[in-house]
Amino acid sequence: MLEKILPANIFSIFDKYVNFKCVNEIRLRVDKPIVVSIGSQKFFLSSHGTTGNLKEAILPTKTMLEDIIFRASECSIYSVNEQIKRGYLVTEGGIRLGLGGDLIEEKGQIKTLTNFNSINIRIPHEIKNCSLSCFDYLLQDNQILNTLVISPPGAGKTTFLRDFISQLSQRNYAFNVLVLDERGEIDLGNKGCIGNFADKISFASKKTGFENGIRSLSPNLIVTDELGREEDVEAVLTACNAGVSIMASVHSDSIESFMKKVLFEKIIKEKVFKRFVVLSLRNGPGTLEGIYNENLSRLGSKIMR
Repeated sequence: MLEKILPANIFSIFDKYVNFKCVNEIRLRVDKPIVVSIGSQKFFLSSHGTTGNLKEAILPTKTMLEDIIFRASECSIYSVNEQIKRGYLVTEGGIRLGLGGDLIEEKGQIKTLTNFNSINIRIPHEIKNCSLSCFDYLLQDNQILNTLVISPPGAGKTTFLRDFISQLSQRNYAFNVLVLDERGEIDLGNKGCIGNFADKISFASKKTGFENGIRSLSPNLIVTDELGREEDVEAVLTACNAGVSIMASVHSDSIESFMKKVLFEKIIKEKVFKRFVVLSLRNGPGTLEGIYNENLSRLGSKIMR
């Protein structure tokens, strides 16, 4: 899909000199070096691949960024304005473009984002079996325990969720799974990615997706990414009260930092989540730092890559 959105001269550099399977992010900022993230390392992009030499780095123009966004929108910026208002664009295969620019507001409501000055292209990867070291901790008495995956950005939360859903299917756990894919990043669209027992609602808020999904699809498990608002937490509580299991993720760099987040005080106090999986970038994306129970006591300490 990247060949459809990157300018031909930029894509050809990646195609010849860089292994896309290892690339996590490509950051483009107007008149600043293109930065490529590979694992936990960052490099500049030059005409002959990645480099640490700033003088060799390619500096993208404003026109280049506008062209990338136009391509990613399939030549219709207007048709994807609802995504752009939220600061991102998602393309085929789950590739996500985070956008920087000028927010246009009217009466307290975001109307659009213009004058684009930066793009963060996040490239999803399907890492088979990456959830296996946690798998048995997250099921009990043939039920999936409410689980929250905690990590900083880019440390493998979505990859973990994706693989766990696939593992359920491979093991013939016939739970009705609802993938609430708010940003279009969980399901990569390839066969088997979310298994044989999953339904999907994309680009809906947690509140709307949970309400509609529970009513219309009767899930046993809802899997969703990045809880970050009060209404997200309320949606989780509503689903739990309806007897639905939840697997979700949240940004935080440690279990200690997570415990300090005011937004999650209620669900910690009420022990809504029975398992917490903490990932980091310490040894690269997907490093497992620990598995914790509802009392935030450590259960597992194996390292996952």
